[in-house]
Formats: sequence, structure tokens, C-alpha cells
Amino acid sequence: MPSTFTHEFNTPTFKAKVSFSTGLFINGQFLNGSDNTTIEYDLPLSLIERFLLTSTILVSSTRVPNGKVITSVSEATPKDVDLAVDAAHKAFDTTWGLHAPGAQRSILMSKLVTLMEKNADELAALEALDNGKTFKWARNADVAGAIDCIRYYAGWADKVTGQVQETTEDKLTYTRHEPIGVVVKFTPLTAIRMCHLINEAGFPPGVVNVLTGYGNTVGNAISSHMKVEKVAFTGSTLVGRKIMEAAAKSNLKNVTLELGGKSPNIIFDDADIEQAVNWAAFGIFWNHGQTCCAGSRIYVQEGIHDEFLKRFTEKTRSLKVGDPFAPDTFQGPQVSEVQFNRIMSYIESGKSAGAKVEVGGERHGSEGYFIKPTIFTNVDPSMKIVQEEIFGPVGVVIKFKDEEDVIKQANDTVYGLAAAVFTQNLNRAINTAHRLKAGTAWINCVNSLNSNVPFGGFKQSGIGRELGEYALSNYTAVKSVHVNLGHRM
Repeated sequence: MPSTFTHEFNTPTFKAKVSFSTGLFINGQFLNGSDNTTIEYDLPLSLIERFLLTSTILVSSTRVPNGKVITSVSEATPKDVDLAVDAAHKAFDTTWGLHAPGAQRSILMSKLVTLMEKNADELAALEALDNGKTFKWARNADVAGAIDCIRYYAGWADKVTGQVQETTEDKLTYTRHEPIGVVVKFTPLTAIRMCHLINEAGFPPGVVNVLTGYGNTVGNAISSHMKVEKVAFTGSTLVGRKIMEAAAKSNLKNVTLELGGKSPNIIFDDADIEQAVNWAAFGIFWNHGQTCCAGSRIYVQEGIHDEFLKRFTEKTRSLKVGDPFAPDTFQGPQVSEVQFNRIMSYIESGKSAGAKVEVGGERHGSEGYFIKPTIFTNVDPSMKIVQEEIFGPVGVVIKFKDEEDVIKQANDTVYGLAAAVFTQNLNRAINTAHRLKAGTAWINCVNSLNSNVPFGGFKQSGIGRELGEYALSNYTAVKSVHVNLGHRM
């Protein structure tokens, strides 16, 4: 039998006993992997599922934020990938895909949303336990966002339509947007708990499958699988390249990638300083800096630079770092020892390169993977802390002279995921936003996402878009149909 995760939550924000199977989820059942091996609760990613038109496989693995093993999960192998893909294909060909009307898919997705709302606190607690983010943010952002996302696409399920093209009177020509086939996405332990809700909602077996495994085995098998029609991946640019290479060498499967970022946050002289400080802190330190669109490069115009830095430093010092279940905690521990060490190595790199630590720059406490929110100044554009994605609570503050100067600096990166602009001048705000090479530009806010607004990057920050109507094109194939109404040769 697969392992069972059991945990007694007794925190100020959530009190309950949680218990569920941590087996692979294939064809509606929880199973051991083909080799009967397990993984010690390792490597979390993110919670956002899409259950619209496709039969879906979600690849899950998890890691503990305080270094203590909580449980184990069944380890998938390439054999299990074949089983999951076959189950997904069977569901796609018999009970889902073209065989489940949009209205039926919408009803099932709406049932799942209701169950997620009913179990929202538990899902948030699992997210907090899983990767160290605060329970409050997991509840109000991740879980709430996932609920909103599935509800949004439930509304789209029966509204994906083609067009009729005008050609000649003796011919009817139209297009159909058909489900693309088996799609693979990558996600964490919380998805395993979601599988129980998926069964409870009444989804046909095989529509959603979850495999817990390692990238070099399961991930590689999926990326190279001849029966997988698409891979949607969120993660590093390096892994994104490997997925694209595997897709090209196999069946030329579709690939959408949401990769790294080094997002600029531009604050002009006429900005509301208090709001700019609050948003800048949220932009870089939210979710302990482990956010792909984190505003890690903070550009401040010279007229307000010193005052902004003073207030920003004070704000950063006021952020509470600690127990993610404490109601007043803003920043929890980093997701793993590996990530903790990686972030600390970047901090040491900044110090060695001559950057000045205005605040933070060291471990918080003596246990766990806590890092003090860190601000660097006196940086050079060539420094690693300016050019490379740190994926942690580390930001740099850089003084700039004018619009031309900051646009040049902001675009000097291989990434292009997001950017932010703070100013009271609407013309300047829009002009700057349009000139920034980024897939998302926020004006007088940061890290504000909506399910109906597309999200994705330019340059090496990814390919394709998630969310909104734009995402539907990634999961459907357009077919043109020509009907002869009487023309004879």
C-alpha cells in the first residue's frame, strides 16, 4: 500500500488532523510506483491546476522547509509515466476531450472549486508546511488564486468556439478549436491532496494523474514521451532548455515555459514614497523572495533616492521572519537547504564584489532555513546579484538619473518576465511600461495577478502565456473544415 501522510496541525491559524495517501495518482487510484520505492518529502513547486479541455498529468515532488522529513511519497519511474499517459489517453478518447461537452466539464470544475473552498484552510496549511510560505499568504493568495483560476476556466469550458470563414456560395468553411491531447504540468505535494478532491468531485478516472518523481527520470521520460502532446513547465531557464530539447528530439510536442526573472521596479521622483516603499517590500520579500516575478532590481530616481532608501530600510527591518503559521509572520523559511545555501552564496558574492549591505545579509536565527530580508546598494551592473535570479529575499537598490537611463538599465538582462513603474505622471507611466521588455508591466503596484489576465515572459523568461483567454490557444488545436455544398469538378 502507498504511504500515508498524517499530521496534527495545532497552530494559531489552523487546528486539525490531516491524513491522506501519498501514492501516485493514476487512473483515479493511489498506487505505489513500479519499483516500490519512495521519496522523502522533497522538492516543492507551485499550486495551480488547469482542468479545462485536456487529459492532464501533474508531476509532483516536495521538500520540507525546516530540514525535517515529514513523510515519504511514492517514487514514479518511466514505467509509471507510460501507465499515466495511457490512462490519460484512454480518458481523453472515451470520457473527456471531445466526449465531454463543455457544460459537463464546467459542472465538474465548479464542483471541484466548491470542494477546494470547503478545504481551503487545509490546503493552505499543507502549502505552508510544504514550502515555508506563511499560512496567511498561502490561504489568501495561492489557494484563493487556484480557486479563482479553476472557477474562471470553468466558465470558459463551454465557450471555446471557432469561426465561419466567408469563401464562396458553394462552400462552407469553418474552424474548430479541439483539445490538444495529453498535457503534462509540474506541481507539489498539495496536488496529491487535490487528487482526493478530484475523485470526490466526480472527474472520470485518468483525466488527472499525479506522479511524484525526479526530473532526471520522470521529467525526462515525460519530456521525451511520444504520446504526450504538450508540456507546460514553471521553473528554471536551464530546465526549460532541456525540456525544449527533449520535445524537439521526440515528437515535436508543444511546450509552454514560465521561467526565471530579474524584474525591475522603477520608482520616479514624483512617486508616492510611502506606497512605493510598501509595494517594493511586497515585491521582493513576499513568499520569502521565491517568486519568479519578484521585483529584485529596485531603481530609484536620484531626487528621492536617499529618502526612499531610508524608509525602505526601516520597512524591511520591521518585517517579521519566523513561524509561517504565526498570524503576524510576513516571511517564513526558504523552501530547502539547497535553496538556503544558494541564496546565502549570492549574498556572499555581493559582499565579496563590494556591494554594501544596507540591511540583512545573514541567517535569521540558528535553526531552519531562515534568511533576513536583505537589501544591497553600491552595486555594479555586472555583479551576479544584479544579473542573476536569486529566488530569495535579496534585492538591490540602484540610483538612476532620468527615463532614458533607467530604461537602458532595466532592459539590460536576459530575462523579461515582469516590471513595475511608480509615478504620479500617467503619460510617463504608460510610456515607460511600453518601453520595458517584459511580459507584464505593473503601474503603482507589484505582483498583482488575475486569472483573466495573461501572464508570461519575454526573452529567456519563457514561451507562451498562462491565464486569461490567451492561454486557451496553448491547449487547443485549430482545425479547418471545408464542406463542398454542390460544386462539381
